[in-house]
Amino acid sequence: MRKKIVAGNWKMNKTLQEGVALATELKNILAVEKPNCEVIIGTPFIHLATLSELLKDSVIAVSAENCANKESGAYTGEVSAAMVKSTGAEYVILGHSERREYYNETPEILKEKVDLALANGLKVIFCIGESLAEREANKQEAVCKAELEGSVFHLSAEQWKNIVIAYEPIWAIGTGKTATAEQAEEIHAYIRKCVADVYGAQAADDTSILYGGSCKASNAPELFGKPDIDGGLIGGASLKAPDFKGIIDAWK
Repeated sequence: MRKKIVAGNWKMNKTLQEGVALATELKNILAVEKPNCEVIIGTPFIHLATLSELLKDSVIAVSAENCANKESGAYTGEVSAAMVKSTGAEYVILGHSERREYYNETPEILKEKVDLALANGLKVIFCIGESLAEREANKQEAVCKAELEGSVFHLSAEQWKNIVIAYEPIWAIGTGKTATAEQAEEIHAYIRKCVADVYGAQAADDTSILYGGSCKASNAPELFGKPDIDGGLIGGASLKAPDFKGIIDAWK
């Protein structure tokens, strides 16, 4: 059975002190009410070591939001996959549309990041998704397939076991617009078919595919009720413990 996952992506929010407070609140809530899914929080680099220590005996796993595409060296300001791993983090989010758009991360750069993350024992939450213009031109399937082929479909079957896919329609991130559950299910099923074409039906069946894009407690039950949607990658709603808990509870 593939994992059901609710992952938060804090983006560039929360000071270290605020992050510790939020993580502590979540830890305490989920210690009392055990979740029916894996819970991950993706945090800025400066939080990783502190939160990994704070959450190490809890049900919450920690993820970085990025890592460098170089192993080490004279890259001022960059953080390598080995550094991320050394904090105790288990995951890294790669390929987010904000990284692609604002920091010009190409499929080739992302491929390098994925390879380094896996080589250093991290699991990867790999983001794909189309813009509004691409959706209106009915190119969402072609875009998602190209993003998979460009950065992750070169991996071995063994490496693939450490990949989680997050489908994020760019037009629905932080806009309040959400893909309907039917639209989301349609593209999730297509992504699973693409995985099956490369790695076989069993691997596709074992791959967790998350939905991201204005997912909240009110629409999570309908989204998560679809057969090919295995959870969510949550932005804004992961910044308050009750909002995030409401989405986690969609699996109950």
